[in-house]
Amino acid sequence: MTNDIDTDDSSTYARNVTGRQGVLRAPGSARRAAAAVLLAAVLAGAAAPAAFAATPARPPAVAPAGRGTLLALTPVGAFDRQQVVAYETQAGIKGAPLRYGVRAYRLTYATVTPHGRPTTATGLLVLPVGGPRRLDLVSDTHGTVTHRDSAPSGGIGDNRLTAYLHASAGRAVAAPDYLGLGGGPGRHPYMDTRSSVTASHDMLRAARAAAARLGRPVSRDVYVTGFSQGGQVAMALGRELARPGSGFRLRALAPIAGPYDIAGEQVPALFDGRVDPHSGVFYLSYFLTAQNRLHPLYKSPSDVFKAPYASFVEDLFDGRHQEDAVLAALPADAGRLLTPAWAAGLRHPHGVLKAVLTSNSRACDWKPAVPVRLYAAAGDRDVPIGNSRSCARDLVAHGARAVRVVDQGADATHFVSAFRSAPRTARWFDSLAD
Repeated sequence: MTNDIDTDDSSTYARNVTGRQGVLRAPGSARRAAAAVLLAAVLAGAAAPAAFAATPARPPAVAPAGRGTLLALTPVGAFDRQQVVAYETQAGIKGAPLRYGVRAYRLTYATVTPHGRPTTATGLLVLPVGGPRRLDLVSDTHGTVTHRDSAPSGGIGDNRLTAYLHASAGRAVAAPDYLGLGGGPGRHPYMDTRSSVTASHDMLRAARAAAARLGRPVSRDVYVTGFSQGGQVAMALGRELARPGSGFRLRALAPIAGPYDIAGEQVPALFDGRVDPHSGVFYLSYFLTAQNRLHPLYKSPSDVFKAPYASFVEDLFDGRHQEDAVLAALPADAGRLLTPAWAAGLRHPHGVLKAVLTSNSRACDWKPAVPVRLYAAAGDRDVPIGNSRSCARDLVAHGARAVRVVDQGADATHFVSAFRSAPRTARWFDSLAD
């Protein structure tokens, strides 16, 4: 295991990030709005069919077919290469191997709920315009969002940037929305690792069917990446794809800034200063309210949350609120949010809470047979780099050999680490495909 420190210029993106490093400071409201305007302008001038502007109907709540079955395929965007370059450059991404234009599609597909019942989910498939006829796949799992249309297929915000990047580099990209986001029914079971993995695996199956229908068949080879929440999902998905009978061949793992060790690193960091307090309140509220729908953590929000937050905190995460609005409604630190009993319980978890934290902290307890690069940043105050170091130790302890922690530097915030890492991930995938 080696540790690479890379501290290149963080571009206009980093220069525009000032103040608190919360989930909303980077990329930030102003830059998200600018990116959305740019995306709309690009799509308007892309000479794409009228259907590309259509908003697909929300799928039924129950899937009528087996896991991974493609139920609907809707074009949602088209860029030529110059437009891809403009989009990525405006966002502050530099050095990416952008070779082709891209076409994007929303997929609706069959999957299962956390309890194994049939449901549907959506995701974004992006294909290069050009390149080899038969394409390798990239699984690109996104970070934390609260509004359902901030997921990749919804088109709000920046969750298409890395999908377009990897597709422009010459691979098909499957970017799942997860359950309860995009066009999927219900609320998102945030940080439920198992259901995020099943939705992501089934998205790969649906992407394979859709790509074949579009005349761009994909190989069995899958390169797995993801950011923040998606970094943790990527590690756990890699294990699923490595199992016999997965239907795919795992080629490499390159997760970015994932909370792999919730129990040992992420939750303790909420209380020892390593996580920005306001960001920590955001993540913690999302996690506890989502997990309580799956496990009996509490009977009433007032057991956990102080007034006035107990009266509305669960509704903040109903899929209709943007991250800015959620953060603005929450207090600036956990002491103002949590009851004394729950603040103490999180510092020393036991019972159901301990089981929930532990079960979602096992993404790295396996032995990958493929190379692994864990991208992170010493300056990250949303998901501390200790998560990546803990993951690397777990992988090595299980016998993995080709594991590297790539530190993007003490000057890199959570989102800057993503924008520095994504182009390097694409170039690394290129080197492995040679």
